Formats: sequence, C-alpha cells, structure tokens
Amino acid sequence: MDAMREYTKNPLIVVIVGFVVGAIFGLVVLGWGLWPVQWTNATPEHLSAEWQAEYLRASIESFSLNRDAAQALARFKGLGAAAEKTMAAVEQDLQGLSPALITDFQNAVGVTAAAPTSPETTAVPGKEQSKSMLPVLLVALCVLFLVLAGFLAYMFLFRKRLVQSGPPTPAMQAEIARSQAGYTDYAATGEETPISQYMASYKLGDDLFDDSFSIDSPSGEFLGECGVSISETIGVGDHKKVTAFEVWLFDKNDIQTVTKVLMSAHAYNDQAIRQRLEAKGEPILLEPGIETVLETQTLQLVARTVDMSYGNGAMPDESYFNHLLLELAIWSK
Repeated sequence: MDAMREYTKNPLIVVIVGFVVGAIFGLVVLGWGLWPVQWTNATPEHLSAEWQAEYLRASIESFSLNRDAAQALARFKGLGAAAEKTMAAVEQDLQGLSPALITDFQNAVGVTAAAPTSPETTAVPGKEQSKSMLPVLLVALCVLFLVLAGFLAYMFLFRKRLVQSGPPTPAMQAEIARSQAGYTDYAATGEETPISQYMASYKLGDDLFDDSFSIDSPSGEFLGECGVSISETIGVGDHKKVTAFEVWLFDKNDIQTVTKVLMSAHAYNDQAIRQRLEAKGEPILLEPGIETVLETQTLQLVARTVDMSYGNGAMPDESYFNHLLLELAIWSK
C-alpha cells in the first residue's frame, strides 16, 4: 500500500499508466466495442486471394449463362490490380470450370469496351459517415497521447537530470542517510523478529518531512500504519526549525491512534512548550539510542533513535534538530 502511494508520486509512472489505460480504453472499448470499424460497399479487390478466385469463378459461370460482356468486364475490373493474377490462379485451379468457358470469358473481357474499373463506394450520410471517421480519430488520439507522453517523460527526466546535477536537496540527503543506516538484528539477540522494520530519516531543510509506512502481515494482510512527522517548530527563517516530532501508530483493530511526541532538550525543559505538546501525546526527551514504545490493541512499535544531531545558529542550545534517524520496528501482539 505504501509502495503504491510512492508510485503515484512519480509523474513518469502516472503518465505511462495513464497512456496505457487511455490506449486500451480507446482501442478496445471504443474502437472494437462501441464503435467498431464497419466496411460498406467494398469492392472484390479487398477480398483475400482465395475469395477473389472464388468471385472470378462465379463471374465466369454467370457469363456463361447471360453472355453479358459488359457485366463480365465490370466484374473482372472489380478485382483491381489483382485481376490478372486471379485469372492465372483460376486457370491453374478450374474447380469444375471448363477451359472453354474461361476462354469465352477472357475473349469477352478483351474485346468489350471498357467499363468502370470498380463500382464507386457510395457515401452514406449521417451515422455511417461519422462511423467512418472514428478510425481516423482514434489514430489521431493515439498519436496525440504518444506525443504528450513522450514530452512529459522528456521533461520529467530532463528536470531530474538538472536536479541531480546540482547539490543534493535536504530530502535527498535524508534518503541517502536512510539507505546507509543499519537495522537492528533482533534475531541475533534472541528476540522475536518484527513483522516490519522501517527507517524514518529527517534532514534540516526538509520542510515537508512526513514519513509514513504500511504495516502488513507476512501473508500480506493490512494491519495498520505508522510514521513520523513534524510536530513543533521554533524561530523564523527560510527553513523550519523542528523542535519536536510525532511518532504515531494506527491499528485497524483499534479505534484510537497512539501518538508520542519526541522533543528536543530545549522543548522538553521549556514548561510552556511541553504543556502545549502534551495535548498531542506523551512527551519524550529525544536522545541517541533511546527506545520509545507505542502499543495498540494488536500491535507494538519500538521507535529507536539511531542517530541525531542539533542545529547550530542564533537559537537556544539544543533547540532544533539538524538530522534524525529513527528506526521503527513493529510486532503483532
């Protein structure tokens, strides 16, 4: 579930999925289902070679009965560019026709004044004419989707290259720290292995920090969610100076989400700030290596401070965080 949310934040994936869904809907549902292409007044030259030969044999038999040379020529010319090739195929495979009939037909075709090459396709007004435009519209829409998808993909990749060519953003630095962090090996200490382990990573300047994770059973059943977010900031400036975080645990079998507030030393010792944050959850002084336990009806979460540091500036000492790595381990009760 969390992975699905991450995918939806990627513009390139959204564009690709939207294009595929649109193409499937346009081609399958519209093109083949609701408004399929319909042939009207087609000429024999659009038949397969097998049916063109069958058509010519029928024309020869008809000529042997009515002796209408003009009609014979019109039918022969109706085969278009495939007429002579089809005649050769019929001569090779008579299927009950006599050579004399074929010769008579060939003579009639050769001596009769020219007739129209093929019957003209009549234009059907209204609904049939609009249907004939649908294949063109579908092709145009598909081309438009391809061009748009290609443009958006190019812009996304080009923008990504520009971002990557510059200094890493605070969010990128936090992601690097997350990837390099080591998780606790509970099995090595003889403890039960958690069903889920996550690493929340914050870096000063990541003003939109809000890490959330899905909790699933080994069989894939959704059990709940957990996460870490900004709870309180102090001071002013270009970036938020976080003085407290919230760590929370949601259990699908519990009516209440459990929250605890992880506070800087300054916030924890400031009576006014501490009292204000107590309304959000139990206040905890955030220190390296400290473990904070959250429990619901069926879940238990241990939040362990892997690494942390305070920022330096024109603020009280130990008042806001420069970075934080918080490991979240979850067990079923």
